[in-house]
Amino acid sequence: MAQDLKNLFEDQSKEQTAEMSTGHEARFLQKLDKALPKQKKTNRFGFLNIAASVVVLLGLSYGAYQFISSPNTGGNTIPEEEVTRSIGDVSPELKKVEDYYLASINLELSKLQIAPENKELFDGYLSRIKELTQEYKLLSDEFIDAPNEQTADAIINNLKLRLDLMYRLKEKLSELRNTESIL
Repeated sequence: MAQDLKNLFEDQSKEQTAEMSTGHEARFLQKLDKALPKQKKTNRFGFLNIAASVVVLLGLSYGAYQFISSPNTGGNTIPEEEVTRSIGDVSPELKKVEDYYLASINLELSKLQIAPENKELFDGYLSRIKELTQEYKLLSDEFIDAPNEQTADAIINNLKLRLDLMYRLKEKLSELRNTESIL
């Protein structure tokens, strides 16, 4: 019997073909529009969007004008007296050494964790490092004015001493933390 129904439906679908009446799709779309009308989006802030766009455009235009008018300094002019020379101008090799030590010092300084208990120790080391930094600036100026090997050695030794102080401070802070954790 199941076989017969299957054959019956297959035969029936081949014989019948349904056609939609003319204009059926148009009537359906009209009914759909009545049931669900399209709502226009009202943009209450359209004027503000336009004004904001104009302000941004004017700001970018002004920035581009400033950049184009003085491309070497990005819009800022530096008087000739304020242009400073650096160690790198005199000795690129010494500049590489300086950069290495300064990066190491800054890295060690950023790793330090300061607590109220170790603030006095930290301040003591920091004051010594500030003194060495001032001495370093004087040595750098001297080296730029009259480069010689003794001044270069003094600069390197100053940088080494500052880095060594940072290592010692880190070690002292570690010891202080360990003794506090034991107590």
